[in-house]
Amino acid sequence: MRPTIVLVHGAFAESASWDRVIDPLLSAGHRVIAASNPLRGLAADANAVGDLVRTVDGPVVLVGHSYGGAVISNVDADAGTIAGLVYVAGFAPASGESAITLSALFPGSTLATALRPVSLSDGRTDLFISQEHFHTQFAADVPAAVAARMAATQRPVTQEALAEPSGARPLWKELPSWFLFGSEDRSIPAAAQHFMAERAGARDTIEIPGASHAIPVSHPDATAQMILEAARRLWRDSALGMAA
Repeated sequence: MRPTIVLVHGAFAESASWDRVIDPLLSAGHRVIAASNPLRGLAADANAVGDLVRTVDGPVVLVGHSYGGAVISNVDADAGTIAGLVYVAGFAPASGESAITLSALFPGSTLATALRPVSLSDGRTDLFISQEHFHTQFAADVPAAVAARMAATQRPVTQEALAEPSGARPLWKELPSWFLFGSEDRSIPAAAQHFMAERAGARDTIEIPGASHAIPVSHPDATAQMILEAARRLWRDSALGMAA
């Protein structure tokens, strides 16, 4: 059975950010689910994705963009038959690390200066990227009209979710992983992503010259090809294991 691809968007985005990635995956014969990431808290968001994975028959490849990478890293390994992980400009935290600590690990992130905080009635704080900064900060290699639409439809993440420490069992320590990111990412510096990929022992690491943080939108073909390559290798390895 071909793996089901579960796509997990990150902060300041939504499921439609995967729109141009989905068609090539479907054409290759995969079932695809673009999960709705709650963006409320790291453990709670990971549990929500884990609950979704439990409904899937057969192997699953989890794909996380941005904060979605931290979420897939924290999904319970027993949630289903999770075969591997693909990080698309995504965080891959170790135990105790947060999105905030990782983004500051190397110089280059300008996200903090682009954020607009909104106080919530429950005491938490929602974070948006201000619309005037969205194009430059998040999607510099996306046409201005598309970036404006993305800015208008962005979903906020709580500040508490970005600061929440990762759990004790990151999935990348147990499962094969792949990493794709851009050289001009202004949210997670490329140096940080190389560091996380090397630490995870990534099967493959691709840096796209000039690409922004919004790689699923600006480079959907490269994103789809990375996911398909991961799925092919995982399916082949699984088939060889069953044959043995």
